[in-house]
Amino acid sequence: MPRVVRIHEIGGPEVLRIENIDVRAPEKGEVQIQVKGLGLNRAEAMFRSGHYLEAPKFPSRLGYEAAGIVKSVGQDVKNFSPGDIVSVIPPTGFDKYGVYGEVAVVPAQNVVKHPSSLSFIEASAIWMQYLTAYGALIDVAKLTKGDYVVIPAASSSVGLAAIQLANIVGAIPIATTRTSKKKKALEEVGVRHVIVTQDEDVTKRLQEITQNEGARVVFDPVGGKGVQALAEGMSFGGIMIEYGALSPEPTPFPLFTALLKCLTMRGYVLFEVINDSERVACAVKFIVNAIEAKTLKPIIDKIFTLDEIVDAHRYLESNQQFGKIVVTV
Repeated sequence: MPRVVRIHEIGGPEVLRIENIDVRAPEKGEVQIQVKGLGLNRAEAMFRSGHYLEAPKFPSRLGYEAAGIVKSVGQDVKNFSPGDIVSVIPPTGFDKYGVYGEVAVVPAQNVVKHPSSLSFIEASAIWMQYLTAYGALIDVAKLTKGDYVVIPAASSSVGLAAIQLANIVGAIPIATTRTSKKKKALEEVGVRHVIVTQDEDVTKRLQEITQNEGARVVFDPVGGKGVQALAEGMSFGGIMIEYGALSPEPTPFPLFTALLKCLTMRGYVLFEVINDSERVACAVKFIVNAIEAKTLKPIIDKIFTLDEIVDAHRYLESNQQFGKIVVTV
């Protein structure tokens, strides 16, 4: 029987268990995959610890991203055959479609024949980060040449994806990071401006960088009281997109700043795009073309084995990483 990762209770990384279980055959519209690589995401740590949008039903699988080889296909699946090399666009529902393990079943509509130039490690690290950033910046905010875009927590995989996408369309990425430790690395991946929030006044620096114009777009996974300073550094008619909740503090709505500047502040999750067939098709085409043109390239921070899944989650929660954490299977 294949080995899969499940949780039987919420808690820290130690609740992750590797177990031998039967993995069901694919049903209508589904594909079964022999997994070769897994991309780790903050959402999975939040799910495991009971702080995610979706509550676990025990025992529960987990995991959004994988790359591997098609083992079998369900009824009505016409675009895939056993032996195809594929990667997985995050499906909805960990309980049904969690991919941590040697074998996973996912909807065929969430499977992509990724560019052959990608290794399994790279292919397991593309869809969450690039689709999240594309959906918010290109699809929702209509980011374009000359726009200033603020990217908090910029050293995360999604933050780095946002930097790459901003540069592709000619926008000007402004990264924020808590300490100066990752400043040089951010500059080396194409950020023109880095704000160290522990040492600098965010609003003042945004006004300096933009020559008092302000940033039109903020792409924020943090929330908390910091949204006020970000809002004050935005341009008239700007849009702030909140896609995470890394801060444990309540997130205020910057009412008077929003009124004065006619700002939009909205929530965003990846599935807004994934669950819309037309929008996700446009996103996938853009990303695949950019990968093939080598204008997008996933940055891999550290690689673990499946046996090291607990250590991999500990490292994920340490915030030491610069880019994606991948688990080989």
